[in-house]
Amino acid sequence: MPKAKAHSGASKRFKKTAAGYKHKHAMRSHILTKMSQKRKRHLRGTSVMNASDKPLVDRMLRV
Repeated sequence: MPKAKAHSGASKRFKKTAAGYKHKHAMRSHILTKMSQKRKRHLRGTSVMNASDKPLVDRMLRV
């Protein structure tokens, strides 16, 4: 029986940690001139995914 493949898009976007899944924020790629500095600052870095989305990502990553 072949192994089930992980979702390649999800494997690029999510990193498993002890607290859950780490992810980057959306809306930070282009056309940033109209966005306020405060908004861009708060979208920096990574955060932990909401617990309600965890089962979906578990299924995509075959964890």
